[in-house]
Amino acid sequence: MGLVSPGDFIPLAEETGLIDEIGAWVLRTACIQNKKWHDLGLGEITISINVSAYQFQKPDFLTEVQNALHESGLEPKYLTLELTESAMLRNIEYSIMTMKALREMGVMVSIDDFGTGYSSLSYLRNLPINTLKIDRSFINNLKVDTSDIAIVKAIITMGQGLSVKVVAEGVETKEQIELLKELQCHYAQGFYLHKPLLSADFENRLNKNAVLLS
Repeated sequence: MGLVSPGDFIPLAEETGLIDEIGAWVLRTACIQNKKWHDLGLGEITISINVSAYQFQKPDFLTEVQNALHESGLEPKYLTLELTESAMLRNIEYSIMTMKALREMGVMVSIDDFGTGYSSLSYLRNLPINTLKIDRSFINNLKVDTSDIAIVKAIITMGQGLSVKVVAEGVETKEQIELLKELQCHYAQGFYLHKPLLSADFENRLNKNAVLLS
């Protein structure tokens, strides 16, 4: 079937229960990989991992995170877990309790695809999060004369008011980057900055950058 989108295989994995093994493997493997990069002297890199709604609501999820950190030797502050609004809203009280426990462990927490779910400000102000990620659907048509720029500006302003960092997803053009700079968005990700890399290629790129900076 070739490459299969996470939007296709994650729901199936959740339905069949395979998400348990997949989620645990991704978490463990990502932590081990990031610790390797630290040991190679490539800098204090933070790695972000998407967590499915099913995985996040599991009673042993916190233990799973602790085990991955212990096995890899990675410091918690270099791990960010990305959650969608739908994942949290299945049980908001439990979600807030789990997120607080993650923060107490030293793990960073991010809200992914912000703006596509319920985006309730009443719950957002109570969430113990570090980062808001603006969904790519608002960035795709980001231009001066569009309503999207008003929405993006509002999210960035709100993030600043809540003292959380804001990341724009799906940045693909110079115009988008320039507008995001004007709006004082903290971070951006997308093909304009770089396409996904294999771990070896990523290491080579960081090594080249280190040589240029030295």
